[in-house]
Amino acid sequence: MACMSILTEEQVREALSSVIDPEIQRPITELNMVGDIEIDGGNVIVNILLTTAGCPLKHTINEQVENTLSNLEGVTGVRVIMGAMNEEQRKALREQLNGGVEEREIPFAQPGSLTRVIAVTSGKGGVGKSSVTANLATAMAKQGLKVGVVDADIYGFSIPRMMGVEHEPQVIDGMIIPPIANGVKVMSIGMFVPDGQAVVWRGPMLHRAIQQFLADVFWGDLDVLLLDLPPGTGDVAISIPQLLPTAEILVVTTPQLAAAEVAERAGSIAGQTRQRVVGVVENMSYLPQPDGTHLNLFGEGGGSTVAARLSSALGYEVPLLAQIPLDVDLREGGDEGKPVALSESPASTVLNDLAAKLGKHARGLAGRQLGVTPK
Repeated sequence: MACMSILTEEQVREALSSVIDPEIQRPITELNMVGDIEIDGGNVIVNILLTTAGCPLKHTINEQVENTLSNLEGVTGVRVIMGAMNEEQRKALREQLNGGVEEREIPFAQPGSLTRVIAVTSGKGGVGKSSVTANLATAMAKQGLKVGVVDADIYGFSIPRMMGVEHEPQVIDGMIIPPIANGVKVMSIGMFVPDGQAVVWRGPMLHRAIQQFLADVFWGDLDVLLLDLPPGTGDVAISIPQLLPTAEILVVTTPQLAAAEVAERAGSIAGQTRQRVVGVVENMSYLPQPDGTHLNLFGEGGGSTVAARLSSALGYEVPLLAQIPLDVDLREGGDEGKPVALSESPASTVLNDLAAKLGKHARGLAGRQLGVTPK
């Protein structure tokens, strides 16, 4: 008669190490979310400690734990008890995520940061800057990059709807865990403001809000961080180079020459803040026709004009990176929280090509400290 192997707590914990927290993106065992485990023959009772009692994804975690343990050899029954971490456990988790540092600092401003930071700006509102940001982030994530988006357009926030964010962020001992939508970590003041309520803040409060989104949010290891800036050259545009000295600028405009003149001013701020303009994107460039021709509803030449003038003013080539066509799918996707970059359409093709261009930035080690000493 064959002997049945006895199920052990070590086996259960090892199996649970494959369960990944859907927001922090680390194993729940590593985050100390697995509490007491009781084993009675083939029946397993496991206590899961959520970071907050109202965790919006607790049903997802519960289902993953049940499925994982049900597939473990020797298990005949699973019961998951959902609890919550106490204040001491949350503090320990925050310090763990911070790398043992109690006070938060902006990780992207540190000398060893390998994250490319791109601030998406425009001279005026209504040119589709936020649509470009949301779809560019989604396209980059689809191409395998780890991407985050900060909705720095404090007064005119729209990124949560465009990205399809479905719940508020969790807060662990003062650390904010950003929701993930379409593979992108997202943070916006719109997640904290009731529907229909205006944000009435002045300069210092705007600066502090952006600083908090950068320092008090657990972003993890990102390849790219995109910031959706307010139009123009106001307080936020000035705060970004102070908080993120290595941030590059991506200028969004339309073909209309009047809009191009305003967009040039938004890009020219780089000369004063010592930032680099990575390129220009012309949105609403044309309306594709059934016969393959283009109808230029808003004129033509705005994007190339901005690129040429910025190249002349800044002393280096500022390329026109993309010309995005008018596309009903892009508008509908923004309204429904389903970025067009995930589908097949004329605008999607251009946006994915743009993501590929900007995503080629190498995370090189040139000029960086490696932390090794020759013997």
